[in-house]
Amino acid sequence: MERATRHSLVTGGAGFIGSHLTEYLLETGEAVTVVDDCSNGDRDRVPSETTFVEVDLTESDSLEGLLDDVDRVYHLAASKHVDTDRPHGQFDDNTRMTRTVLEAMADADVTELVYTSSSTVYGEAPRPTPEDYAPLEPISAYGASKLADEGLLSARAHSHGLTVWNVRFANVVGPRLRGAVIPDFIEKLRDDPETLTILGDGRQEKSYLHVEDCLAAIDHVVAHAGAVDGEGDAETSREGDEEGAIHTYNLGTRTTTSVDRIAAIVADELGLDPTFEYTGGDRGWTGDVPKMRLSIEKLSAIGFEPARSSDEAVRTATRELLAEFE
Repeated sequence: MERATRHSLVTGGAGFIGSHLTEYLLETGEAVTVVDDCSNGDRDRVPSETTFVEVDLTESDSLEGLLDDVDRVYHLAASKHVDTDRPHGQFDDNTRMTRTVLEAMADADVTELVYTSSSTVYGEAPRPTPEDYAPLEPISAYGASKLADEGLLSARAHSHGLTVWNVRFANVVGPRLRGAVIPDFIEKLRDDPETLTILGDGRQEKSYLHVEDCLAAIDHVVAHAGAVDGEGDAETSREGDEEGAIHTYNLGTRTTTSVDRIAAIVADELGLDPTFEYTGGDRGWTGDVPKMRLSIEKLSAIGFEPARSSDEAVRTATRELLAEFE
């Protein structure tokens, strides 16, 4: 007998985006299992309605028995720091986690996977960068691991009938965000309202996508991917997925926001007028891509546009984070 409720498993579901995705799936009526080692996340973010399992996905048997009644996997778990003192270890960890997921899916005969990739796979590319841009030359171990994961997923999709929705994110912002530029500026200005130290020269400029728009975009891609992938219109595009397919989409905005502009927005929301000081150089850290704007023409072609511009996403997220820090 077919189960009435879809069941999804979310790796990294205690993290920033993962916890929001878990809530989103629950609101649509799905049953959700969250797996996370909580190295990047917080168990308290996971809704009580889920099944939560604390596991280390770098261990090959960590998902044993957890996918037996799962319909789809959302794979968000990763070591996310772009500048790390153990780049080879980070690459190894991220590809091990993806291999663990793929092997568990094969054992349980689960054939649908949503993978959260990153703009970092492109490296320093012309802007706006489309999905078919080549060559892909990431400049960080994190970007290299995301690109390697995409390769593993492509191979499994084309050889073993797996359907993959591969979404490459711009910078996602919103409530619960930590370890990124907006919360960093909030904390710095609360410690010193007069002076704000900015990494690099402040002219780094990227797209920022609010997490609500990100989740809506993921949902739209899963529902409509294939409309411009050579598989017919949106209503019939899923028919070809019986043989396996990988659908790659950029998720971002048509606009960008500079680091200086983010600093000004955060200062404005705090009612401050600080002096900006700079560490110098054209990027904030090793492996940082100083300018990034993804093309979202392919996403637009299947009928999705983000509700907020990059500036609007930054300002909304700033207000949400300030409310959290009260």
